[in-house]
Amino acid sequence: MTRRSFGTASGAPAETGDRGLRVAVVTGASSGIGAELVRALKARGTLVVGLSRRASEADEHEECDVADREAVEAVATRVLARHPQIDLLVCNAGVGARGNYLDAGADKIEQVMRVNYLGSVWSTLAFLPGLGRGSHVVNVVSVAGTVAVGPYSASKHAQIAFSRSLAVELAPRGIMVHTINPGFVETDGFPQRPHFGPLLYRLVIKPPLVVSRLLDAVDKGKREIVVPRWYRPAGWAQALAPGLVASVRARTSRRPPRSL
Repeated sequence: MTRRSFGTASGAPAETGDRGLRVAVVTGASSGIGAELVRALKARGTLVVGLSRRASEADEHEECDVADREAVEAVATRVLARHPQIDLLVCNAGVGARGNYLDAGADKIEQVMRVNYLGSVWSTLAFLPGLGRGSHVVNVVSVAGTVAVGPYSASKHAQIAFSRSLAVELAPRGIMVHTINPGFVETDGFPQRPHFGPLLYRLVIKPPLVVSRLLDAVDKGKREIVVPRWYRPAGWAQALAPGLVASVRARTSRRPPRSL
């Protein structure tokens, strides 16, 4: 498979033939990992189209709620009219939902599934006509998707399944799919400090590390990564001993379930 490199370490644009700068589409571009990725791609000489509900630093901004399938399709139509070929699509938009199914509420449960999971599905399908051999799709998921910890985890688990399925389905077209699973990340949309003590907060990472590993995965053709790597055992434990993990979590839970 021919892989496209997105710029160089010096920030100079990669060779692009007659097409000029390579084109990337990033959802959730206005803050956190998305905003950091926009800056990093622009520094590499990539033309970035940002999709988000708020304005971003992208070269071109499109207001869009990825949970709204018709809105995503309309945006994709406009973008593809300007840029018929997309080299990189990053499905990064997401919302958080701390807590469990008994406390989250129906609206929050539905929202995280529509944004985190279906948002990636709608975005990929809408921009698929612009993706060709050598293009990349990146799904920014979460380590939470590899364990069972409530509605947010379920939405990310579905996103992982989608990303892995997509990798198989798009391989014959020469399109590579990458799954990025960060651990706890400090962002405006996902503040972590209130939930950790001073010692445990050292485990929280910042967006630049995620973006660095994401771009490295694209450049080197890595299909699925965990950031940082030492979060991997959490997923292994869940996969190899789900009953044991459930028992431990039940015993260590400090909050009894609400009466049904």
